[in-house]
Amino acid sequence: MTKPKLKQTKPKRLRQTKPNPQKLRVSINKRIALSKKRHIRLRKKGRTISKGVIHVQANFNNTIVTVTDARGQVISWSSAGALGFTGPRKGTPFAAQTVARDAISVVGGGILKQADVKIKGGGSGRDAALLAISKSKIVLDFVRDVTPLPHNGCRPPKKRRV
Repeated sequence: MTKPKLKQTKPKRLRQTKPNPQKLRVSINKRIALSKKRHIRLRKKGRTISKGVIHVQANFNNTIVTVTDARGQVISWSSAGALGFTGPRKGTPFAAQTVARDAISVVGGGILKQADVKIKGGGSGRDAALLAISKSKIVLDFVRDVTPLPHNGCRPPKKRRV
């Protein structure tokens, strides 16, 4: 007996649709508009804050400065990467000074009266950031180092045998 031949069918090609450039442009514009709205909403100028906290995180690779109110809600923040510093220049003291000035510029005009400063990390920008903060018109209550230190930490790897 002969086997019946199966009819071979070609796989259907799905029609590729090109994205509509006008729709793409509209969605990008909407995204930009939303990000601008969010940016304005976070940095309100109408309120005054009696006391806040300035967090400085100084790594060897980057420096991040965050200004919060007493409850911990972020008022403004800045980092060396956000300001356009790239590569090894992000960890420099000059970048840290510029970052601190930029983060404080939002609250410097009488919005924030007093602040506590908490510095974390061992990067070279910690002193420069503190200097830039102290030169502003904000009264500093205390400066605290909150760098995490291990209490004997993790177990080290076993000795290398040669």
